[in-house]
Amino acid sequence: MAAAPTGRVLNPLTSLRSSFLVESVAQIKKRIEIAVSGAQISIVPNGSAANPPSLRVKRADALAVCRFLREDPQLQFDYVSNVTGVDWLDSVVREKVRVLWVVEGVEREYEDEMEIKRPGRLEAIYHLYSMALKQGPLVLRMRTENRGDRAHLPSLTPIWRGCELQEREAYDLFGIIFDGHPDLRRLLMWEGFKDHPMRKDYVEPDDYEYEPTPHDTVLERARARELKRGRS
Repeated sequence: MAAAPTGRVLNPLTSLRSSFLVESVAQIKKRIEIAVSGAQISIVPNGSAANPPSLRVKRADALAVCRFLREDPQLQFDYVSNVTGVDWLDSVVREKVRVLWVVEGVEREYEDEMEIKRPGRLEAIYHLYSMALKQGPLVLRMRTENRGDRAHLPSLTPIWRGCELQEREAYDLFGIIFDGHPDLRRLLMWEGFKDHPMRKDYVEPDDYEYEPTPHDTVLERARARELKRGRS
């Protein structure tokens, strides 16, 4: 078996906690931007010293970027170990800004704070490895436009077949719609189930019709539901 370019060989299947990239994330970003004209990519810092930062890719550039990551001889990211989802709720943040005020006829610059509303989004995160070069993970991120009618992302299943079931799971639990997926349907929940259980604002039903013998918190909900019905 050929050694990795640096002589340090890691098995991506058994050393998922380790991180080894032949090139830095910043170098990979630069190479992508040269190879894929107009691609918009940003580096997302990682607060943990044990893991490298990740790359956030624009939806429109995702397929071209990922095809490059897979086919480039010096990268060869041919394996996706897992696909995860993140739900970002609407938020309000306060940021310091510089503003100009005219005081007694003189224009002066002051520091002020502004409230900025950030719309919620859904995010899909892919962990890429190269089995050929024994390197990884390279963490790739994509964000939807919002959490509602524009919760769409391009499916990466045409690039890595291993994404198929994992994207279905993200669709099922988070509601991310993967355009171009060959068989996008629920994976864990049944067809007809409403909503997406991993969203942060998901509200569990008062009772579970499929629970034959309610107990614990389910029983408490069932009793509260019956009391509510009796009062109405």
